Amino acid sequence: MRVPMSWLKAMIDLPEGTATSDVAALITEHTAAVERIEVIGGEVSGPVVVGRVVSAEPQPQKNGKTIMWCRVDVGAELNAQGHAKNADGADAGRGIVCGAHNFAVGDLVVVALPGAELPGGFAISARKTYGHMSDGMICASDELGTGTDHTGIIVLPESIDGRPLDPGEDARQILGIPEDVLEIDVTPDIGYCMSIRGIARELAQVMGIHFSDPYREAPVGPVEGPVQVRIDDPACSQFVALPVTGLDPRATTPSYIADRVARAGMRPINLAVDVTNYVMIESGQPLHAYDQDKVSGAIVVRRAAEGEHLVTLDDTDRTLDPDDLLITDDSGPIGLAGVMGGAATEMTGESTSIILEGAHFEGTAVARSYRRHRLGSEASRRFERGVDPVCAHTAVIRAAELLKLHGGARIGTPTIVGEVAAMPQCHISSDLPGRILGIPVTREKVIEILSASRVQVTALGDTLSLVPPTWRPDLVDPYDYVEEVGRKLGFDQIEPAEPPVTAGTGLTAAQRGRRAALAAVAGAGFVEVISLPFIGDAELDAMGLPPDDDRRRTVALANPLDDTRRYLRTSLLPGLFQAVTRNLSRSQDDLALFECGTIFLSTGSAPAPRPSVEHRPSDEELDAISASLPDQPRMLAGVLTGDWRPQGWRGEARAADWTHAVMLATEAAAAVGLRLERRSEQRAPWHPGRCAGLVVEGELIGCAGELHPQVCKAAGLPARSCAVELDLDALLAAAPHTGEISQLSGFPVAKEDVALVVEESVPSESVRQALILGAGPLLESVELFDVYTGSQVGQGHKSLAFNLRLRALDRTLTDADAARARDAAVGEATRQFGAELRS
Repeated sequence: MRVPMSWLKAMIDLPEGTATSDVAALITEHTAAVERIEVIGGEVSGPVVVGRVVSAEPQPQKNGKTIMWCRVDVGAELNAQGHAKNADGADAGRGIVCGAHNFAVGDLVVVALPGAELPGGFAISARKTYGHMSDGMICASDELGTGTDHTGIIVLPESIDGRPLDPGEDARQILGIPEDVLEIDVTPDIGYCMSIRGIARELAQVMGIHFSDPYREAPVGPVEGPVQVRIDDPACSQFVALPVTGLDPRATTPSYIADRVARAGMRPINLAVDVTNYVMIESGQPLHAYDQDKVSGAIVVRRAAEGEHLVTLDDTDRTLDPDDLLITDDSGPIGLAGVMGGAATEMTGESTSIILEGAHFEGTAVARSYRRHRLGSEASRRFERGVDPVCAHTAVIRAAELLKLHGGARIGTPTIVGEVAAMPQCHISSDLPGRILGIPVTREKVIEILSASRVQVTALGDTLSLVPPTWRPDLVDPYDYVEEVGRKLGFDQIEPAEPPVTAGTGLTAAQRGRRAALAAVAGAGFVEVISLPFIGDAELDAMGLPPDDDRRRTVALANPLDDTRRYLRTSLLPGLFQAVTRNLSRSQDDLALFECGTIFLSTGSAPAPRPSVEHRPSDEELDAISASLPDQPRMLAGVLTGDWRPQGWRGEARAADWTHAVMLATEAAAAVGLRLERRSEQRAPWHPGRCAGLVVEGELIGCAGELHPQVCKAAGLPARSCAVELDLDALLAAAPHTGEISQLSGFPVAKEDVALVVEESVPSESVRQALILGAGPLLESVELFDVYTGSQVGQGHKSLAFNLRLRALDRTLTDADAARARDAAVGEATRQFGAELRS
């Protein structure tokens, strides 16, 4: 919300000498944060004066442009300082070249003379251009920093407040610059502050100064008028239609209205539109103007019918939803209620008869419509937050009076349909604000603050009966009133206090395990990223997933941020692929990225019920909500491209390969006291011959290896990129959580090496598991350290060399002990796979 200080001062009498910074501090402390103070026209300096156009000669140029060669009277003193003279030597005014054409001889304009400086450090000087010595510049609003319009220069009125303007006087005072404008972040719960009226009321209360509400009146009941109106939906509680006729279509918007509207952040258009915007900003009540000659029959407020269309003011043909609240006439929809009017009844430059609409619409209905059509507007933002229902009639009358004053219009009789509902009553204990805020607040102070907020307070002993004013729909339950008291006291009056620390058991075993696993992965050289949890059909297809794959059990979003990614993710890999391609586009080729996060797998259950917010959901509703939730395992995944170790003084570059993908999983498992088993697996998106299944206690929890070439191509990844994804929850569930430390032996280790010849199809991990089974309890560890294929082991065979570490807890092993354990291990491998010791 942008609040020009001149507009604010017009509604309350600020004490003399009150600085804008002081006002900003008070609003921030008691109402809403003032994000910044913008100074409109603050960069304008030097001679910027009023000038009268004495002559204006159009001169076509070779480039097709027609410039105006003007003589401008800027007062005798400033004329004398110029370059132009008449034949008799008298001052002829300033000669100025101007590219605009929206003025005529005799008009008053704003002139920046040599020596002036405009925003952006633009210094004005006399210079020769288009064959003339241009002795200044006739200014447009954007050149002075007072607006964004560059379609024409500023044409001033002949007088301000009855005082005629004279050439040569300072134009900045007339334009009201420099002026401070507050930018206020109005939170959704205080929608009444989306108006100058609301901010002025809040500031007056805090400063203890008088505020006279120009829009306050008692609720107005139904009134029959010439405009036929019918409300067919309860989402509209009241509708006011006021006919205004005889409007002069050539009437211009007064400068004070145009300037205030522009400084509040809206673009001046024409008198009728500017007046409705002006009243909306001032009062908080959105208005709309229909061309009366284009409205046929009665105005009806209703919901849309299936298949109806509406061309809105932005010339977009919109297909309406049955939930949309409409303004209609006999021809059909003429407006999307509270959002935007229709093009069929739009005001034009020839419109002389209008119907002013002031209505109160339910905020939820308006919010759903503008979000559905992605059509946010100043009106919809106010209705969404809550609008004073009593203000509709007053705002319409105020707008009509301005059209009468500045456009010569005649005001008709209003039609008012519907009534304003009574505000809800609430009862609180007078000591509740003090108990909740943690500071002493007397009963009398609570009553004083709430009464100043125009709450009707009835004291019944220690109980206060409260009825909020019509502009405060946020005051509903007791704690809303506690917040109101706290805001008006000032947030700085509330002492911060740390909550008491309750006894606890610290991190859970799962939390400790998760932190340990992620720290181990990061320590191994991977970089963690966080991606958005949304995917689409394109990502699933790029992974090469078959139709029956679990990762196609998607959960669709009701309101996706992007229609191409309308599901919650079922794998972490698509997000990592996007992170890789983004880095590749920035010439980062050597990547080892990982992510830990939740995936969402649909269970195919019924949609969750929507319980009422007025009370706690029942046990049955909670059970139904829980049953509808998707499976949400926490996963750990990584992707590698390029070199794991770049070329340098340490040696040649080493490419990232499947071993590094497997390493991510083994490091995470080792951090929680587990050792992963590996087996050959076929699972998209990995290469079917280069994919290792990750097994814990016989359960497959993930896969690692080289990605399929088609997946790399479809996802935009380099060839032979590698990836890993595993179920971190399953890994942690299998981890030991006893908290006990394995007993350490103080006796020396015995080392035995064995080389076994097996068929090439036998997985090395299977042979390793056979050695573990055969060696028995003396085996401390077994590691594969060499694989050989060649003529020495025969065609179709390979040699696997393992290192066995043997140790006992109670004695030093003898050579015979070590040999028996080694032979038992080899015997088991021979039994299972026909392994032979390599000689």
